[in-house]
Amino acid sequence: MKNQDIRLPAPQLTGFAESLLLASGTPAAEAASVAQHLVGSSLAGHDSNGIGLLPLWLDHARRKFVNVDSTPTVLAETGIILRIDAGGGWGPPAAESLIERAGAKALEHGLAAATLGGVHDLGRIGAYGEQAAAAGLAALIFVNVTGQAPIVAPFHGSDARFGTDPVCIAFPATANRSAFLLDMATSRISLGRLRIAAARGQDIPPGSLLNEHGMAITDPAGMAGEPRKGALTPMGRHKGYGLALACELLGGVLSGSGTIQPEHPRGGATRNGLFAILINPAMFGEAGWMEHEIEALANYALASPPMDWDSPVLYPGDPERALRGKRLREGVPVSADLVEALNAAAAATGSEARL
Repeated sequence: MKNQDIRLPAPQLTGFAESLLLASGTPAAEAASVAQHLVGSSLAGHDSNGIGLLPLWLDHARRKFVNVDSTPTVLAETGIILRIDAGGGWGPPAAESLIERAGAKALEHGLAAATLGGVHDLGRIGAYGEQAAAAGLAALIFVNVTGQAPIVAPFHGSDARFGTDPVCIAFPATANRSAFLLDMATSRISLGRLRIAAARGQDIPPGSLLNEHGMAITDPAGMAGEPRKGALTPMGRHKGYGLALACELLGGVLSGSGTIQPEHPRGGATRNGLFAILINPAMFGEAGWMEHEIEALANYALASPPMDWDSPVLYPGDPERALRGKRLREGVPVSADLVEALNAAAAATGSEARL
């Protein structure tokens, strides 16, 4: 953390964000959902999807990239299928509602498949995996990114053709092991992490970025502003590229939102398509045996002697839980520049709230 960073209590940030969203015309329930999602992402250490997004999202609302008072439409519904169009509305409340409704189907029938389209930025996808796991469900979530210029190159490519298209896989907790949560972009690093590095004058790991000529670089400055110059590289080379295509097919095609191919408009604001499969593990085996197997597997993996004793093997989801506890106690780190941007956003909405 930089010296000029300060720590602000999560409730203060949540109340501040909620007041600005209300001032933007967002109804109370949706404003609370968006505010809690942004601060929750910061608490989990996902700063690139955290409170720092609030000025951008409010700007999108002012420019009508978000329908702040949207009414979602159910496109199709059966006992195990749910398809919803969010009407251009905020991502967090739409996705939370989708997971809740589809989750009820999975609890009853064992499985459910759901799609969400016509929605603004969904933010941190891991939040919806956590929601499913807290309800006792396993989840596979695939998301594509449209509405803006691509930022990730395909494997063997030299220019951007995809978004960071995230994947989330979650599994519920057992008596002695917290929930499994795998939440990752299909690019080697996220655009948000790149922007944070650029703002701090830091290089990014080699192999993560190409310049506008397709050459590998480590200076993120060219991709941090507009227009972006260069492209992120896919995670795991061909593996990340294949997963990005899968996200486009599952999240973009099945949701009806469309893919990132250039026939669709790119107005400059992130839009997502989501496809989720929710699973009730209780309908697939005996609960006691499952819990033992999960805990034994986790213990076996975590017992591997670390290459660096300061960096032990972790269970997916543990880093977020540890950082959430620390930041709830000590406050969320916020840079002086971000405080200034948040206060400027407050002034732009006409709110008297200030940090």
